[in-house]
Amino acid sequence: MEPDDHPTRSAELDDRRDGRDETRNERADRNWEELLQELRVMQTGTQILTGFLLAVAFTPRFEDMDEFQRDVYVGLVGLAAVATILALAPVGMHRALFGRRRKPELVRVAARIVKIDLVAIAALTIGVTTLIIDFTVDRSAGLIALVSSCVAVLLLWLVLPRLVRREAERGGEGDET
Repeated sequence: MEPDDHPTRSAELDDRRDGRDETRNERADRNWEELLQELRVMQTGTQILTGFLLAVAFTPRFEDMDEFQRDVYVGLVGLAAVATILALAPVGMHRALFGRRRKPELVRVAARIVKIDLVAIAALTIGVTTLIIDFTVDRSAGLIALVSSCVAVLLLWLVLPRLVRREAERGGEGDET
């Protein structure tokens, strides 16, 4: 009897038609690992932006900021804290649920948190870019940076994935590299 012919094994397999032969728990384990990789990238970027923001307040030029720039700065520090907390939430949930056979639920909730955190990180990145350009050049250049950054995020994070998905659905899946 082949391993896949085992009656209990085949009964546990997912009914998804993605070519993978895995149980619900195996899929959850794989998806959790993928989420962890995404979280590592997000946490690194968030930590760099947060560190930059925290250091700015202790520089001599901080006093040169106008009231609008300081308000944006304080808002960005708060947003950086939210992004950091969101990025750590799935890890905290994993600790709380560890050993309780709840990984599929953990993956589902963590995936939602990661999506929310991506929005926070996008806003943080756009805000930091806008603040820096506004402070170092002028308000008009800062507004151009704001609009350009928003367009870049929309194109790369929303439009491009939809185009790739549409191409794949049309059967245009090319050679894998």
